[in-house]
Amino acid sequence: MSMSSKIEWTEATWNPVTGCTKISEGCRYCYAEKLALRLRAMNNPRYVNGFDITLHHDVLSDPLKWNSPKKVFVNSMSDLFHENIPINFIEQVFKIIKIADHHIFQILTKRSERLLELAPHLSWPDNLWMGVTVESEEFAYRISHLRQTPAKIKFISFEPLLNNISTLDFDGIDWVIVGGESGAQSRIMKKEWVTEIRDHAINNKVAFFFKQWGGKNKKKAGRLLEGKNWDQIPQIKLGLFK
Repeated sequence: MSMSSKIEWTEATWNPVTGCTKISEGCRYCYAEKLALRLRAMNNPRYVNGFDITLHHDVLSDPLKWNSPKKVFVNSMSDLFHENIPINFIEQVFKIIKIADHHIFQILTKRSERLLELAPHLSWPDNLWMGVTVESEEFAYRISHLRQTPAKIKFISFEPLLNNISTLDFDGIDWVIVGGESGAQSRIMKKEWVTEIRDHAINNKVAFFFKQWGGKNKKKAGRLLEGKNWDQIPQIKLGLFK
């Protein structure tokens, strides 16, 4: 449940919740769903419910046991703002984040409406980075919802990026991640979609991170954009992070 991560923009994952339901086109080939069903078939006790929402109270305190500071992706196997997750459980997650202030915690959601609804009722620690996923122009409104939260650092994940997004407003945004879809059924991502987002981020002094081109063989496709890696992260001082 708590382990190092191969996700390029983080260092560890922490899954106090597993399971989710699909709500938009970016969810069509969800990697977490495939992995959860595979783990259930392997009789992993954490996934006896497959990809149904499951709360894991016993792993809530895990980050407190990690002495070395980490960037921690919260709920890589779920969405913390899913409608079936009670607010009191979300509050417990936020409480642990506040206590474990030697780590940076990164939360991503596609459910920006509930994020906006609950934001005033949550206590927002400075070491919590809040993000929304925007896979297409249709869901660019999620950025506006994110902007209205009290999160210290706000970020957008354009992954999987499924079409060109012309309405780009990065006011109040600290970090932008872009990535293509991977896997056997992956959909194409065009270079001009990526460079438009990158250029807008640079022009607005927003940190830009290019995660991957994706495709059927994401390792072969790599993550170079115009001959270089783009690994920018927000420049803040927090604990041992800079």
